[in-house]
Amino acid sequence: MTLPKLHVAVLMGGWSSERPVSLMSGEGVATALESKDHRVTRIDMDRDVALRLSEAKPDVVFNALHGTPGEDGTVQGMMDLMGLTYTHSGLATSVVAIDKELTKQALVPHGVPMPGGRIVETAELYERDPLPRPYVLKPVNEGSSVGVAIVTDAGNYGNPIARDAKGPWQEFDRLLAEPFIRGLELTTAVLGDKALLVTELRPKSGFYDFESKYTDGMTDHICPAEIPDEITEACKAIALQAHRLLGCRGTSRSDFRWDDERGVDGLFLLEVNTQPGMTALSLVPEQARHLGMDYPDLVEAIIAEALEDAKARANG
Repeated sequence: MTLPKLHVAVLMGGWSSERPVSLMSGEGVATALESKDHRVTRIDMDRDVALRLSEAKPDVVFNALHGTPGEDGTVQGMMDLMGLTYTHSGLATSVVAIDKELTKQALVPHGVPMPGGRIVETAELYERDPLPRPYVLKPVNEGSSVGVAIVTDAGNYGNPIARDAKGPWQEFDRLLAEPFIRGLELTTAVLGDKALLVTELRPKSGFYDFESKYTDGMTDHICPAEIPDEITEACKAIALQAHRLLGCRGTSRSDFRWDDERGVDGLFLLEVNTQPGMTALSLVPEQARHLGMDYPDLVEAIIAEALEDAKARANG
């Protein structure tokens, strides 16, 4: 689809823990659109965002927000009420995909392999371990590995976890506890209705946390991943299946852990990101680039799908 020259509002920033990443994503998108001669209005989201969008009257909104309330259905519902066309997933998909427990409930019954585990009240952690160590604790509805802790026998969190130990239990009342899966960190992007590539992420220290994701030089990206063909194909098939089952639009990114001692039985989907990063270090642009699609073309492809989807819904 060849795009006409458009007025695009790029929605970025906000007040989630991922605000700095969103600002970088949004500025990258805005600059790319301007390089294609589109008119761009940059909007750093605040409480007057509906008024600012109404005044801007864009042809389409590029949603470059990360975290809540820009990725959890809140902003999507607002834009639906306003009759705006916007990129990425809609309200229902966003509500489910940002919640790791709801995502499991939506995907596991369809055969998507995901880790077990359960939701725990934070106070429980100070009395006993919810799972045998090692295990992972993460917020139920945050992205970018915000607030993730790996609890091991050799760790310094205490046993049971001490109240004064620094970790996500100091910030969240409820956490998702999952078994720790040894092995490799893999990720696969989906654009439109096609899985792109598989990237292996090798943090130079610790694990692939927020700092490792967004600090240049802290993580090596092996793209395409140097893994067996059957694992590559499994990652792509699962990522596309999850994208379709959740009803994602535009682009998504599925994150995996693969226990390479167990073959395909050791591959587990961790989460699906409905608004993956668009920074210089982000994985979707990197995979697209390896397939010959430059950054401005990727941005236009995401917008083109939003416009096509809006047209299809308008025609019933």
